Amino acid sequence: MRTPLSVVIGAGGTGGHIYPGLALAEALRRADPDAVISFIGTERGLETTLIPAAGYRLHTVDMIPFDPALGARRFLLPAALLRSGAQARSVLRTQKAQVVVGMGGYPSAPAIVGAKLAGLPSVIHESNAVPGRANQFAARLTEHLTVAFDGSRAHLSGGERALTVGMPIAASLAALDRPALREEARRAFGIPDGARVVLFNGGSLGAARLTAAAVGLAARWRDRRDVHLLIKTGPAALAETRHKLAEAGVGTDAASGPVAQAVPYLDRMDLAYAVADLVVCRAGSATIAELATTGVPAVLVPYPHAPGDHQTHNARVLSDAGAAHLVPDAETTSDRLAELIDPLLADPARLAVMGRAADPGNHARAADLLAGTVVRLAATSVRPSDAREFTA
Repeated sequence: MRTPLSVVIGAGGTGGHIYPGLALAEALRRADPDAVISFIGTERGLETTLIPAAGYRLHTVDMIPFDPALGARRFLLPAALLRSGAQARSVLRTQKAQVVVGMGGYPSAPAIVGAKLAGLPSVIHESNAVPGRANQFAARLTEHLTVAFDGSRAHLSGGERALTVGMPIAASLAALDRPALREEARRAFGIPDGARVVLFNGGSLGAARLTAAAVGLAARWRDRRDVHLLIKTGPAALAETRHKLAEAGVGTDAASGPVAQAVPYLDRMDLAYAVADLVVCRAGSATIAELATTGVPAVLVPYPHAPGDHQTHNARVLSDAGAAHLVPDAETTSDRLAELIDPLLADPARLAVMGRAADPGNHARAADLLAGTVVRLAATSVRPSDAREFTA
């Protein structure tokens, strides 16, 4: 009887690591419908809701961030890694794992440590142009490295052997036909006829800077009916944002529709990208890959406190190609955005050129390419039926 493929994926913290992990899981299921896929994360991040909601089992371990801001607590990191790695090894035994994948971010490091302790093959995927601390560490524990962008290799130990696969994105985005979906998307968001749409997307939890600028822009444009702002706030800021929009006189006009609407989440990013004429967003690696693949022009506002300023490096992948404008966080005000966005909305041909300027790379195929690497590693792994008890 054939042993089902069993893969454990380490992913957590933010959507930028979780969603690519879910895209990989989806690709593994396409490669092997009987595959047993589960995740390792912590109890701190979005994985506690996003992964179970997608139908996968989440195992949690005790781990702390790779963050110098922890102060003296950072000296606890080696002990935390050993403890959480041992916990991960126990999960791998329970799951009869054949391969472990680390998608980056501190919750994935214990999975790679656990694989090392268990003697199992592992692979890491680095999503950012400049690797994070967790993957810089994890790269020393595995021979199998994959990256989303070629430039990441120079920053990883053993990076010369890394395989560039692109950034795994959801199948609905990899195959997105924006023109075909546009009318459905406009109906879904209630966009008035003739209005151009600017999507503000601050990432999984929203971004206070972007939300504040969006509210200011909505107030500035409250009497216009040729533009519509779709503002993803994150759940924590939703009520306050709606209150500020109302205070600014931005509301729903039954005849013309609202100039702005605030939403906590965007469950259908395919619809969001299909409806958007322009996106104002952070520059997480997943977002960069999605924009490059779907051809949506953007104004990118890198998160200024990202380790190694990696979001600025991510953003330059698109801005250097002419597919996006890069605006520093400190300069992101409603006045600055109005100055930049107004001419763009008035020039559809220019937006179209920006949309075509991005190199889509392998992102649409990345999940399947990474899944192929995992399946090949599984073929070399010790089968659970033949394995002795894992020992440290």
